[in-house]
Amino acid sequence: RFIIFQADFCFLLGATQLFRKIAVTPFPKMSNKSNKNKKWIEAKKKFRLSNMHIQMARELGMNPKKFGSLANHKQEKWKSPLPVFIEELYYKRFKKEKPNIVNP
Repeated sequence: RFIIFQADFCFLLGATQLFRKIAVTPFPKMSNKSNKNKKWIEAKKKFRLSNMHIQMARELGMNPKKFGSLANHKQEKWKSPLPVFIEELYYKRFKKEKPNIVNP
């Protein structure tokens, strides 16, 4: 799990000093960007949202973890379905029906 970079070879250093100069670094971890995208993809599948709705929710700054509490319109009749709710919020904030360009 570690990458060892070779130190510059130098005749002046003894063996013990040479090993102290070797840098040890762990493998790079997964980036946070891929984790964030993964959560949005899971939310898209779970709540059956389109690319447009996902983009609108991201522009609004919504959290995909909280979609479960927003999407229980069958139990709480006063709530609107999640896609409709996202569209309403987007219209209130940006005064547009949908984004100009929808990224897949």
